[in-house]
Amino acid sequence: MTASQTPTTAEELRGAGLRVTAARVALLETVRDGDHLGVEAIAAGVRARVGHVSVQAVYEALHALTAAGLVRRIEPAGSPARFEGRVGDNHHHLVCRSCGTVADVDCAVGEAPCVTASEDHGFSIDEAEVIYWGLCPVCSTAGGS
Repeated sequence: MTASQTPTTAEELRGAGLRVTAARVALLETVRDGDHLGVEAIAAGVRARVGHVSVQAVYEALHALTAAGLVRRIEPAGSPARFEGRVGDNHHHLVCRSCGTVADVDCAVGEAPCVTASEDHGFSIDEAEVIYWGLCPVCSTAGGS
C-alpha cells in the first residue's frame, strides 16, 4: 500500500492485531459514521449492516477496539458511555446539559496533552480530557434547562 492509499477497515483491524469479522467491520464503520454513539445506537447500526448481533457482542467488540486505539470511549458525567472514531488527536468535547448532545472541539491550546497539570505527582502525562458543559444552540434558543 502506498502512502496515498487509505487502509480498509479490515486492514486496520488486522494492523491492530484483531481478528476481522463482519460484525467488527460493521461496528467500526458504524462508530465512524455516527456522532458519539451509545451502545444501543451502535448495535442498531451494526444490525442494519450485517443482521443480528447481541448487545454483549457489541460491548466485547467495543472493548477490543478501544483497547486497540481504533475507537475512543467518552463518559460525560451522568451519561452512558459513548464511542467515537476520532482517535489519537487528544481533542475535547462540548456537552449540552439539557439534551445531551456531544460535539468535538479541538485541543484547547498547543500540542497534546493541551492542558498542563499544576502538579504531575511524578506521572508522565500524555493526554488530557476536557469536557465543556453548557447548552447547545437548539436548547439555548428553546430556553432549555
